[in-house]
Amino acid sequence: MSASLAAKITKAASRQTYYTIRFLADRTRVADAYPAYAYFRWVDDVLDAGSGPASGCSAAVAERVRFLDQQQALLEACLAGDRPEIACPEEAMLVDLVRRSKPAETGLRSYLRQMMRVMAFDAERRGRLITRQELDGYTDSLAIAVTDAMHHFIGHRSGGSPSDADRNRAVRGAHIVHMLRDTEADVRSGYFNIPREVLEASSIGPGDTRCDAYRAWVRERVRQADSDLRAGAAYFGRVQSRRHRVAGLAYIARFRWLIGRIERDDFQLRPSYADAAGLGTKLRMATFALAMLAAPGRPGALRRASVARQGTRS
Repeated sequence: MSASLAAKITKAASRQTYYTIRFLADRTRVADAYPAYAYFRWVDDVLDAGSGPASGCSAAVAERVRFLDQQQALLEACLAGDRPEIACPEEAMLVDLVRRSKPAETGLRSYLRQMMRVMAFDAERRGRLITRQELDGYTDSLAIAVTDAMHHFIGHRSGGSPSDADRNRAVRGAHIVHMLRDTEADVRSGYFNIPREVLEASSIGPGDTRCDAYRAWVRERVRQADSDLRAGAAYFGRVQSRRHRVAGLAYIARFRWLIGRIERDDFQLRPSYADAAGLGTKLRMATFALAMLAAPGRPGALRRASVARQGTRS
């Protein structure tokens, strides 16, 4: 039952993730990959429930804290080998996943703990400004988590899992773009993805996304994301598993398309990027990923892939 629920949640939340797992994950680990994603998707949705002023009231905050404490305790009990009581089918996904795993599978355990840190930070930061250090730590935790999960579920027997300085940069760059993409919706829900130091230095608020100072921040973040994604593409070129390279380059392509859109808008963020789910966008992403896969380690490969991506816009 939990396996069916996990696949259903994954498909509803992210078709790209669902099909990446279905077609690229190691056959022996597909059944675990869905709950690994779906459980935290569920936790995130519960923490995001509600919007507007009421979401910041003391009762709502207390409920989020209580729920998160319960999930943190559940995870630690599972990792300790205990048999904790579960309150719902979604919690069963986590319990079953950890029961089937082995203590030596450090990548999976890293993913679970780092993602729980991400959930904790999101629950705590709602309605308040955050520092640059907090923002960087938040992104780093997510980057470590997703990268470790990819190596655990895709090509784990290939023996080619480089541990150099660029290991997490693809996910780091993707998360930066993800936060830019969701800025308008996040502000309405009380999540502010720009550091307090930037706001104070420019005397603006987190919702002043149309002003020059905010656009300057977006430009800085886009440049950082672009650098990270380039380094990430080169990293995937050093991974031995072809399935892992395909998954990684497709992941990068999804966010490089958004970088191009933001650049063409002169770093003015849009209220929505709903057209990112369109067929034309998927074809451009596929073209980019295939071009990168053809020559992942060669100088200029990313530039040629970008040209190929631009050539499919008409």
